Amino acid sequence: MRMRKKKNGEARLSAVSGYVLRDICEPMADPAALLGMSGAPVFLEIGAGKGGFACGMAERHPEAAYFAMERVSDCVMLAAELCAKRRDLRPDNLRFIIDTADNLPNIFAPGSVSRIFLNFSDPWPKKGHAKRRLTYRGYLSMYIDLLADGGTLTFKTDNTGLFDFSVEEIEAIGLKPSFLTRDLHASERAGGNIMTEYEKNFSELGMKINCLEFMKPEGFKVDPEVLKKKKTVREDG
Repeated sequence: MRMRKKKNGEARLSAVSGYVLRDICEPMADPAALLGMSGAPVFLEIGAGKGGFACGMAERHPEAAYFAMERVSDCVMLAAELCAKRRDLRPDNLRFIIDTADNLPNIFAPGSVSRIFLNFSDPWPKKGHAKRRLTYRGYLSMYIDLLADGGTLTFKTDNTGLFDFSVEEIEAIGLKPSFLTRDLHASERAGGNIMTEYEKNFSELGMKINCLEFMKPEGFKVDPEVLKKKKTVREDG
């Protein structure tokens, strides 16, 4: 569902601009340095929504520099406002970026990110839109380049079709999930899980949450030939 344009959005965004990064001119080799944390682990969330997960993770991991990307400026405004309200819990290690995943290589240098989080991404259910899914092999290859050796990507979704597609794409590039569950809230990771706004709503409706994680092996790169291959893409609903 598309968010309605917020009243006084630009003024409200300006008021919390200290939490928002703009006009990054070249890929950052040490992104944490922007937060005065040079050399710290870098966590990257793609699709931050209203910022609940980002704030929770930044609070739980004060040792890490947390960057949350979201393409909708009004969502970033709401997320930054939430961050400002919770400043006593030290979300000073958190910054939001208004941009799309396609631009990530122009923001983060190869090997500069420790952990990537994809939460409840748009499933793009039509077959012709498969390449837009954020777990399509082209995107996965980009994430692999951004991750440091041993870095991880964690993916959560309520959409079973998208989850099945994502597992297939991960295996297609030559990796396997190191963690996989089709009911996160009943798994061994339930206690440490931070829920997004969507996740809370889905959970209250009794819906199960799918989750997987994979790690980048040392020196791993996706074979360019894999990216050229066409596959029969499922139409997910």
